[in-house]
Amino acid sequence: MVKLAPSILSADFGRLAEEVAAAEEAGADWIHVDVMDGHFVPNITIGPMVVEVVRRATTLPVDVHLMIERPERYLDAFVGAGASVLTVHVETCPHLSRTIDRIRDLGVGPGVCVNPATPVEALYEIIPFVDLVLIMSVNPGFGGQRYIPSVTDKLRRARHQLDHSGRAGAELQVDGGIDALTGPQAVEAGASCLVAGSAVFGHPDGAAAGVKAIRDAIITQTPASVQSP
Repeated sequence: MVKLAPSILSADFGRLAEEVAAAEEAGADWIHVDVMDGHFVPNITIGPMVVEVVRRATTLPVDVHLMIERPERYLDAFVGAGASVLTVHVETCPHLSRTIDRIRDLGVGPGVCVNPATPVEALYEIIPFVDLVLIMSVNPGFGGQRYIPSVTDKLRRARHQLDHSGRAGAELQVDGGIDALTGPQAVEAGASCLVAGSAVFGHPDGAAAGVKAIRDAIITQTPASVQSP
């Protein structure tokens, strides 16, 4: 079953706990939290205190994406706040193996991410040591952007590498512009976890309708063989 991880970047922060609870009730699998520092990406979002709020509001895994420089400085704080998965960027970690080892030592799942312009091959050396690979399908920093079509082939190459490096069970996640149209494309290319923000929390009929629209599209538009990677 393909996982759906609504991103709180598109939620109403004045009602954050309610929004997270609504996503869980709608059938989300994870809650995705985007952390931005205004340096690595051109936006500033949230820190460990907001992760604590999310953790209290849901029983689902809390999937924290660190779009920040020198993320190794904050690993303990985000794990302490309740993160279940911590994903860092190839582009910000000169000692990536050490950072991934530290995340695992803290007892949570380590993930690694690349931006759209970073070759997927940059992941190949670290793939055997992570639980999640995240392919950005927009340039990170802001919600509501359009999916970059060339990322679909990048997902295929990442899936091939996962399957042929003994890590077929690791999640292949995609984030950016995911909705009922692009979600099935990503799944067919090998994605096993979809991050969707505005398509869920910005849906005119509410989060439940947003989740249902994406799930229905996957069921009707992708072969059954790829719906359970």
